[in-house]
Parts: sequence; C-alpha cells; structure tokens
Amino acid sequence: EEDLKSNPPCQPRACAIQDCLVKNGYQEKKCEKLIDLLYECCQAFYAKNGDEATSASCPKANLLRLKIEQRKQGIR
Repeated sequence: EEDLKSNPPCQPRACAIQDCLVKNGYQEKKCEKLIDLLYECCQAFYAKNGDEATSASCPKANLLRLKIEQRKQGIR
C-alpha cells in the first residue's frame, strides 16, 4: 500500500531491484524475489487505477500479466 503512494507508484520496489542487480553483478536470478514484489505492486496499481493507468516503474498492464504468467510457468 505504501509503495502505491510513492511517486511514481511502485518506485521503491523498482529501485530495490536496481540496487540488487548492481550488488549481484546484474545476475537477475539473485533478485527474483524483488522482481516478484514489484510485479505484485504493479498488479495492485492496475487493480486500483485501471489498465490504462501508467507508472514509470511498471510494465504496461497486458505485459505485466504476461510476465506474471511466464514466471508462474517457470519462464524467466
């Protein structure tokens, strides 16, 4: 909820991913939990504001849903 109020929404989670990637030599696998948390925030953002809403920290709603589905299927 707090991250939805940031400007832009979900930015703290996006920044956490960047920090994680830098610390881990850009190995995305080591930051997967943070990526999931960002997607969770973005999902809540779209649920609250509709699919046409925008946040620089979130992929577009249809792409977000695709990425979430791919992650559920183990496609990273």
